[in-house]
Amino acid sequence: MITDDFLRYLEAEKDASPLTVRTYGEAINDYLGYLGRLEGNISPEDADGDIVRGWVESMVERGYKATNTCKKLSAVKSLYRYALRKGIIECDPAHNVPGPKKQKTLPVFLRETEAEELFDGLQWDMSNIKDVRARTLLLMLYSTGMRRAEIISLRDKDVSLARREVKVTGKRRKQRIIPLGQEMIDALTLYQQMRDEEIPVADDTEALFRNDKGKQMTDAQVYGMVKKYLSLVTTQKKRSPHVMRHSFATAMLNHDAKLGSVQKLLGHESLNTTQIYTHVTFEELKRTYSKAHPRETD
Repeated sequence: MITDDFLRYLEAEKDASPLTVRTYGEAINDYLGYLGRLEGNISPEDADGDIVRGWVESMVERGYKATNTCKKLSAVKSLYRYALRKGIIECDPAHNVPGPKKQKTLPVFLRETEAEELFDGLQWDMSNIKDVRARTLLLMLYSTGMRRAEIISLRDKDVSLARREVKVTGKRRKQRIIPLGQEMIDALTLYQQMRDEEIPVADDTEALFRNDKGKQMTDAQVYGMVKKYLSLVTTQKKRSPHVMRHSFATAMLNHDAKLGSVQKLLGHESLNTTQIYTHVTFEELKRTYSKAHPRETD
């Protein structure tokens, strides 16, 4: 089947991450479900542009946000481009189908006072492995700007305390090196020592961050941990690992880091992707101005 071949192609030839393959698969399954509900149970090969537009409209009607709708449409467009290259179809029905306009939103991030409260203000029990693990993982996210999938996939061998650096494997298996500060070195040293003493190793895992059973932490476990502790220091609704990534980038630029350097640390392919954080810092500057300037205050 065209969809199965495409997903295998993503994994084997494009070296896509398991999360990317799963996300594309979910989008394509949603599309296939829509086709199956149409009269005649239309196949992807027989669909035309009107049908693809109808699917997009159905997602909007079901309450999908514009961003999620566009992501799903992008997955189906990739499927059709693959089918076109393979000669399975002669015309790409999704090529000219636009997604709904996205509302421009700035990334959510922790302010530096909130970050200080998170790492220095909370009553962390540094004799408790769960507290030590949580603080170390949060500090790693804030200190390096890693994505959730990247920190989950970290292995002990990826971290060099002697060279004060961590090797990160990002999207499409691209690797980058991120330096580690002294606070991060100290946190990792304590965590690894306590982890090895108190958490049994399961399945000979080499994962840096392990759950109580000694296995590699899952997406849900990392997300839940981050959400729990961010809830203690911020009132913002979004409290995900990606908020820590945004916080890292914003803090770096606020302290005069070069945009190109932040791009490399984040693993962005395009500088345009990183530039959104310059808008974030400018918005923060405008808020500060409005509060502080005597002609702007009430």
